Amino acid sequence: MIVVAILLPWLAVLIERHPFKAVACLLLQLTVVGWIPAAVWAVAVVREDRRGRQYQQILRVLHGR
Repeated sequence: MIVVAILLPWLAVLIERHPFKAVACLLLQLTVVGWIPAAVWAVAVVREDRRGRQYQQILRVLHGR
């Protein structure tokens, strides 16, 4: 997913279920200068969502669900 976030940042953000962030990322990516910030932003979104899912799994285990 990190590779997708670097190559197509808007797609990675959209896959992570953030449609408005994906549109903003696409608009940023359309500028040549904005590609790098868009890729960094997409990687951050992917990592944040992955971390959130891990926390939810840990909480489920701790609460015995």
